Amino acid sequence: MERQRHILVPMDDSEPARAALEQALDLFPDARLTVCHAVDDLAASYSGSPTADVGKDVNPDLFEAVATITAAHDTDVETAVLEGTPIETILGYAEENAVDHIVMGSEGRAGVSRMLLGSIAEGVARRADVPVTIVP
Repeated sequence: MERQRHILVPMDDSEPARAALEQALDLFPDARLTVCHAVDDLAASYSGSPTADVGKDVNPDLFEAVATITAAHDTDVETAVLEGTPIETILGYAEENAVDHIVMGSEGRAGVSRMLLGSIAEGVARRADVPVTIVP
């Protein structure tokens, strides 16, 4: 029996991220999908947010949007909240969990934050050991 493909969809509260989830559901209807949200511990420390409570800092609407999108496709997905710099945590999760493909939005950050931290999608695409689909 062939192993079920595992698709990772990094998620933030942006339209490109929601479009990436829709695309992943359309492209890989029989795959195991994991939606992850990376909480940047470095950014949290600069804002004064305690990183020990990282799960409490995630906007509950984020995973409600995931549930709404997946319900429209009549499927379930796994969710994970990851702590650390987004590129490293996304790539680490992909490696540790035998992810076969990453589907992510083209951008989630805006303004000065994006200029300082660089593009997460670009960093993941350049360094991933698996195919990466970037959805605008």
